[in-house]
Amino acid sequence: MRNQIPDINTLLAGILAGNRVLLAKAITLVESTRPDHVAMAQEIIGRLPTRQMEKGIRIGITGAPGSGKSTFIEAMGMHLIKQGKK
Repeated sequence: MRNQIPDINTLLAGILAGNRVLLAKAITLVESTRPDHVAMAQEIIGRLPTRQMEKGIRIGITGAPGSGKSTFIEAMGMHLIKQGKK
């Protein structure tokens, strides 16, 4: 099954290895409201080494529908990728 969510250990190993596909699947769990997904996301976050959590930053983007949030995020992401960031 193509959209099947891998087990927690596979997701965690993939995140730590920099696997973007597995990171994307983990993000899907974090964004989901399904109780089983929420539980998996919480376990993954709880098992991430603190050093991994300290490497990144979080930025909140808000605005009215159609105001350009997604366009901005895409442009910012491409800019960071060009600088060699992940």
